[in-house]
Parts: sequence; C-alpha cells; structure tokens
Amino acid sequence: MNETTNHLKKSVADAVSGHWVDTRAPEWLRPYARLARWDRPIGWWLLLLPCWWSVALAANLAGGAVNLWHLLLFLIGAVAMRGAGCTYNDLIDRDIDAQVARTRSRPLPSGQLTVKQARIFLLLQALTGMVVLLQFNRFAILLGLGSLPIVAVYPFMKRITDWPQIVLGLAFSWGALMGFAARFGALDQAAPYLLYAAAIMWTIGYDTIYAHQDQEDDALIGVRSTARTFGASSQIMIGLFFAGAVLFAALAIMASGGGIYAALGLTGFAVHLGWQVASLQPGNAERCLMQFRSNRNAGLLLFAGLVLETLI
Repeated sequence: MNETTNHLKKSVADAVSGHWVDTRAPEWLRPYARLARWDRPIGWWLLLLPCWWSVALAANLAGGAVNLWHLLLFLIGAVAMRGAGCTYNDLIDRDIDAQVARTRSRPLPSGQLTVKQARIFLLLQALTGMVVLLQFNRFAILLGLGSLPIVAVYPFMKRITDWPQIVLGLAFSWGALMGFAARFGALDQAAPYLLYAAAIMWTIGYDTIYAHQDQEDDALIGVRSTARTFGASSQIMIGLFFAGAVLFAALAIMASGGGIYAALGLTGFAVHLGWQVASLQPGNAERCLMQFRSNRNAGLLLFAGLVLETLI
C-alpha cells in the first residue's frame, strides 16, 4: 500500500513540475487547470484552427475582410470547449487512466479532485461555451449544438472500434463548418464541406501520431486506436491521411476563389506535414509528442496564407 501511494505521489509530482499552473495559478485552481489542460494549449489550438480556417475562407468567398469578432469568439469557445471535453473524457475514462502510466497522475485518477467537483467544473465550462455560441446567428447556434452528440460518444469509441480517431476528427473538425455558418447563416456552398473533410483527415493523422505514445499500455488494457491498427504501416497510413488533408484543403480553397497567397499557405502546410511523415519514429514517444504538438504550426501556416488572401 505504501509503495503504491509513493508511486502515485511521484507520478503527480512528475506531471505537474514546471507547468505554469503550478507557478502562477492559485493552489485551489491548479487541479482544475490540469483537468482542463490549460497548461497544454495544443489541444485548443487544434480545435481552434479549423474554425479560423473557416472564418478566413468564408471571408474570401464573400469578398470581404476576415471577421475579427468571430476569430475572438472562436478562440474563447475553443479554450472553453476543449477544457469541457477533457473534463468529460476524464470523467468517463478515470478507471482506464489509472492504469496508463502517462495518465494516472491526472486529477481524477490521482484523487486531486472528486467526481462531483469535476462535474460542476464541466458544467461551468459548457456554460461558457454556450454563451459564446449564442453570439452567432440562429443557424450557427443550431449547427454548433449539432456537434454535441459526436462529442458525447467519442470517449466510448476507443472501446468498440479500431478507428476512434475518425470520431475525434468529426468532432474536432466541426469548426471548419462553423466559420461559414457564422458568416452566411447557411452551408449552401461546397467549400465548408471540403474544408471539413480536410480537417478530419488532418485530425486522424496527427492523433495517430499522438496515440503511438500509449501503444504498450493500450494493448495491455484493451484500448483501441489507429496507431495499434496501422502497426508497421503507420507511417504510410499517416502519410495518406495527411495527403488527403492537403488535397481537400486545396479543393476548398479553389471552391472559395483562393489565389496565390492561399496556395502559399497550403504549400507550407503540406511541407510541414510531409516533414512529420518523413521523420516519424513510432517507437519514440518523446518525438511523437513533439511532432503532434508541431501541428499547431502547420495549421497556422495554412491560416496565414488564407488571411493574406483576403488582405492583398
């Protein structure tokens, strides 16, 4: 019993050392911040970027400027809903997380927060996201609510399918539709659907890289993922999904009337994804995490090109 307790304390200490939430946040807030992953912003970046792509492409299609208010709203919403999603996922997976080396130090399996506290925090984050959503038009509000069933079922997918990353892609890429809905109050163009397909393929690719960190633990406890499914073919499969992301993004840009600057952003995006595939080391957990996080930069390269297209 003492050995287990000491191991748990060490895991918690290792997990929190060096994070900004442990140097700047009040003591009582730190477990909540870790539950929402405020100290790991890559998650909300990856949720946000399809929203920003959509805002920029919608502006190009409309022949106007990028809506800065929409960019800000999506930023706030992405942080709130990513935190809510992590909280919900950890509530569902708390027993599994306790069996995985990388996740057993999270606030719920380590006992830093109770289930009741996590549920209240989940509600507060969801309410924040709802306040943001209500700033948009009626169609965008209904569309945003339409993503909730996908978000709700995602934590269970790793138990019943070898392809849970597809469901994650459906949820995390929803913002590719939202920017167009916020601008036009409808989805009657091809561009948002093409962009949604691009974002889904991108998500499957980068989350497969992420899943390579947990392959051994996942195999022991029966958690399924594309990383385990692809096995030795993982590099090829990730390359195919990334290629699909580039192709569909190109088609979305063409459907929106994009030009040279959008093409340059797409080129930067494609080169970055190509580098990830070429240098992938599935057995190197540290490198997989680094490459997963680098997808923020890949997404920002595409966004920069789309914005420039509306300015020049």
